[in-house]
Amino acid sequence: MPLLRRVRAVAVSAALLATAGGFATTASAQADPEEAPPAADCVLHGAPLRYLVVFAPGTSAPLADAQVAAACGTTTAYHPQISVAVAVSADPSFGSRIGLDRAYSAQLDGLSKRTGAPARKNNDEVTGTRALAGAVDRTAEQWDMDLIRAAEAHAVSTGSRDVVVGVLDSGIDPTHPDLVGALDPALSAGCTTGVADPAPASWSPTTSAHGTHVAGVIAAADDGLGTTGVAPGVRIASVKVVDDDGFIYPEYAVCGFMWAAERGMTITNNSYFIDPWVFTCQNKVGQAVVYEAVRRAVDYATGRGVLTVAAAGNAAADLTKPGQDALSPTNAAPEDVRPRPVDSTCLVLPAQLRNVVAVSSVGADLVKAGYSSYGLGAVDVTAPGGDRKQQPADDRNGCVLSTVPAGYDYSCGTSMAAPHVAGVAALLASTHPEVAAPELNRMLNQRAETLPCPADYDLNGTGVQDAYCTGYSEYNGFYGHGMVDALAAVQE
Repeated sequence: MPLLRRVRAVAVSAALLATAGGFATTASAQADPEEAPPAADCVLHGAPLRYLVVFAPGTSAPLADAQVAAACGTTTAYHPQISVAVAVSADPSFGSRIGLDRAYSAQLDGLSKRTGAPARKNNDEVTGTRALAGAVDRTAEQWDMDLIRAAEAHAVSTGSRDVVVGVLDSGIDPTHPDLVGALDPALSAGCTTGVADPAPASWSPTTSAHGTHVAGVIAAADDGLGTTGVAPGVRIASVKVVDDDGFIYPEYAVCGFMWAAERGMTITNNSYFIDPWVFTCQNKVGQAVVYEAVRRAVDYATGRGVLTVAAAGNAAADLTKPGQDALSPTNAAPEDVRPRPVDSTCLVLPAQLRNVVAVSSVGADLVKAGYSSYGLGAVDVTAPGGDRKQQPADDRNGCVLSTVPAGYDYSCGTSMAAPHVAGVAALLASTHPEVAAPELNRMLNQRAETLPCPADYDLNGTGVQDAYCTGYSEYNGFYGHGMVDALAAVQE
């Protein structure tokens, strides 16, 4: 799933005034609320659009609200810890009023409704769903758990109930028998308006099974039926950040990170990239607003003890040398979806942010999956995500088996690799409850099993390398520090 490919163009609403020293702010961010210009000349027509607004650090809630109101908008959420707001406005000039260097709206595209373009689709590979009726033990099909020594780890520890993994995804089925014991409804919320909503209907799955699949990899019950997760003894929370069209807009993700931080979660799993760009450029129109808001949210979560784990992506791209982005719109013409140039300032969010564990994917042969993105310094660790070209023994399916609403299913993708890492991190946190998120990150890397670069990476047998692995045995662009190890995580 979300490492979903774009099939519609998205317009960019905000211009950015970047500075060499960092994110630009405007003088009005420091103004007194009483001095905010009146909004009597607002032109309100049509449906309100949602904006992500970044303020100068330390901006108070009353001041932020006053500035939004003066720009003809209404604040729906404000995170004073990071000075980021979500606002709505029916005035098309809201962006210029509040400051084009501070506001961005992903909703300004409207393109799919005008052209009839379909919603974004999942580009992880999925096979047919199996019904729950007559469920049997299917752990023998979980070759992925064998690779990370999950069963051996469970003989020592299945994880602690004090550890909570927030699954920032498309929702988790609260009735699935493999997940009902792990899921904590009190810590779950939906964020697809940019405002956290704890109502079960807001965090339950609607159009996508992806979040339930991810959740099963992390914590499916070890009960002799169905599948078993990496850390079946920990709790999970459903934090829904994927809307019914399959998009993860930045205000959703910011809401999710802040919810996890304020609820004291230990780890979040993020098997997606933030729309509307695969690569978000720090110094480009509109995109720096997104970059700054998400960066602040991740850094705040880290400071609150949350380890962020994220999928590197399914674009088969060297993240350190992206070259072009064929799945994102250009800034100048939103209807133009031709490849746009991107450079080293353009990152996959949240995977390439500091304080995030970026995960690549391998198949059953312990070789990087062809679809998996990579890059020396961009990938921290690797885990099983599945690959149809790497068939496990006994003709087992080469993708990853896990839970979905009403049953079980196979899927391949870095979306599946990331929750293996989140699960191992949960076991590690259970064994070492005293460590902070940065130390947990370091320990995860230290306990990974070294995987050297393959001598030959010619997946199609054409005599041409399909990707180039740089680095050395202990740390390289394909596998980072190596394959995560569940058994090593539970050993003192």
